[in-house]
Amino acid sequence: MTEPSRRAVVSGLAASGLAALPLAALPVVARAEPRPFGFETVEAEARALAAAPFDARVPPLPEALARLDYDAWRDIRFKPARAFPVGAEGRFRLQLFHLGFLYPRPVTVSLVRDGVATAIPYDPTLFDLGRTRLDAPLPADLGFAGLRLHTALNRPDVIDELIVFVGASYFRFLGREQLYGLSARALAINTEAEGGPEEFPLFRAFWIEADGAEPGACTLHALLDSPSVTGAYRFTVRPGAQTSVAVTATLFPRRDLDRAGLAPLTSMYFIGETDRGHSDDYRPELHDSDGLQIAAGSGEWLWRPLDNPRERRISSFSVQSPKGFGLLQRDRDFANYQDLEAGYERRPGYFVEPQGDWGEGSVVLVELPTDNETADNIVAFWRPKRPAPAGEAVRLAYTIRALGAADLHPNGRVRHTFLAEPAASGAARRTTEGTARLGRRFLVDFGGGDLARYASAPTPPEVVASASFGRITATSIVPNPHIGGFRVAVDVSLDAPGTTELRAFLRAGDRTLTETWTFPWSPA
Repeated sequence: MTEPSRRAVVSGLAASGLAALPLAALPVVARAEPRPFGFETVEAEARALAAAPFDARVPPLPEALARLDYDAWRDIRFKPARAFPVGAEGRFRLQLFHLGFLYPRPVTVSLVRDGVATAIPYDPTLFDLGRTRLDAPLPADLGFAGLRLHTALNRPDVIDELIVFVGASYFRFLGREQLYGLSARALAINTEAEGGPEEFPLFRAFWIEADGAEPGACTLHALLDSPSVTGAYRFTVRPGAQTSVAVTATLFPRRDLDRAGLAPLTSMYFIGETDRGHSDDYRPELHDSDGLQIAAGSGEWLWRPLDNPRERRISSFSVQSPKGFGLLQRDRDFANYQDLEAGYERRPGYFVEPQGDWGEGSVVLVELPTDNETADNIVAFWRPKRPAPAGEAVRLAYTIRALGAADLHPNGRVRHTFLAEPAASGAARRTTEGTARLGRRFLVDFGGGDLARYASAPTPPEVVASASFGRITATSIVPNPHIGGFRVAVDVSLDAPGTTELRAFLRAGDRTLTETWTFPWSPA
């Protein structure tokens, strides 16, 4: 997945080369006798679309829009007074994005009232151009780039932005007192770029329920398309301290989906605890997420600190019937970021909770090297063990929650991960046979759960550590009163170059006290 900049990634257009199907080419079901709109309407649209080859055409933008740069496009803003009330009792306000810059692909946006869907026509008076000047009138069928919803999220008397859909199948949403950071996507295909470039599925149309039945929630439907698959999506957004988005989807593969990633999340990790050598920036850490959390069906919780690797790194965690996974921002201390504008300590984490049994598969983590904080270089998603065959509908449901500092499980959690030289003389030592041995020490802080009550116990918890390659040469544990837990040292040694996957957790007797820390290490 090549990601030259965050703007290019959010659009999904620069990297994918995908373009849009002309609006008139979208299939229309039940022309002779209109039926009440529902999720099955979008499913019928997606099924019909899958029966035809993918059409990559996009209507050319008027020259006045095609030449806009980012600042000029951003200056075109929807007038808040013209926002469309949607949801039960009109508690949400719908605004639209103008086409231009990285967003040349039009999407249709319709409002559903009393079971009838009506498309919103383009109207230039909906927008304030700001300092941008357009020297020619725009066509009446121009369309829109995307949409966003506002509601009273943080205060009852203030309308705040809640969720945004713009660019490919990307969307972002906020919980209370949060700032935008990572993004979610409807679907990822060939993110590892094996045998060809990554494919970016895109939304072609949206339907928003204007008269929703559930108070405090808003429901949107969307039509997905790409060379490999079409799909019908339903998003039910419930704002709150941990805003949740319930996702229901039906996919119609045009070809076997052997490289598909479900419920994908995209984030940024530039500088952090594990490696501060990428930049001489005054800010100690720069990231939207700092770790991957996995809740396995077995009951085990895993924490994998993120990294900015020297080269692309792909990690796969086999899981049976996952209970959840997500990219989280655990570090909530401003002192560790020192950024008065970006507010990294307020970035949400997104945690995906499957509905039903997802069976056997893997949580895949892709980490790409980056030399700046503008590129989204982290991707995580679920990949089923069994690929979805062409022509076979795939149905799935899950909920994504926007988390702050909330604990997901009652056990001790990983608070910090540091790398250090091993206790012996340097990172390279000699074995009795004279061959070079490569070593490293990892310091892992575990805090929370019941760990504080073990700090004064005569016997500390047991450190259970393992390495997939090489061997653990030593472990130690000391109380860390600053976090209500312990600091663990794990020394690893390799007799030959390679990559090892490390794991460590704490237990007392037969009781597991913490989640499992896991981290890949290569001396190269």
